[in-house]
Amino acid sequence: MASLLLNERIPSQIQPPSPNKQGAQDMHYRKEQIDSIKIPSQLLGEMISHCHRKLQGEYLPGEGQSPKAFGLIGGTVNGTSVEAEIIIPLFKNARECDEKRGEMDKAMNLHGTPSVTPFDQRGWIAEQEELDNALQILLKKGLRLVGNYHMHRIAWDHDPHRDTPTKIDTVLGCTSRMFMFIISMVNPEAPVIRAFFEGNNDFEVPVEII
Repeated sequence: MASLLLNERIPSQIQPPSPNKQGAQDMHYRKEQIDSIKIPSQLLGEMISHCHRKLQGEYLPGEGQSPKAFGLIGGTVNGTSVEAEIIIPLFKNARECDEKRGEMDKAMNLHGTPSVTPFDQRGWIAEQEELDNALQILLKKGLRLVGNYHMHRIAWDHDPHRDTPTKIDTVLGCTSRMFMFIISMVNPEAPVIRAFFEGNNDFEVPVEII
């Protein structure tokens, strides 16, 4: 499953902060500064429940009916640690709209890895109104948008675990200045979560469940 693509650039006030008071660097250089991501067990349970529900074909009113689970993660950056405090599951996939379909189709055709699911049924673009509402929730709570999550559910011969970003994930995640959380549901009874800055496999940060 391809990664989340945000329609608009995230406002700077909710971006992770610069690693120093001068602000001379941004999150592109935090791979050496952030050494852990803490996720409360209850929050992880909510993400996994979201994935399980979509896999089982249990859809909420107004939710896109496909086995894809995408969402946003809000939290804080404290020293060298990112702390997740809230998840906001996304309901609407703008990829299904004519004006956005071509954008994702082009990206999938250029960078997608062939799988059981056809390219034209893969990928997620955040619907702008839903994204705006999520950002307002974070702002009101004094939280930052620190990442987004999505699940991988189908094992590939060359990648049986599916717990790392794909090429298309990395392409869509680059310049996002956020962490991409991959939830592998290849074995739904033993889900795995890993986090990568901008969906880059070279920039993994350990996830600590608290």
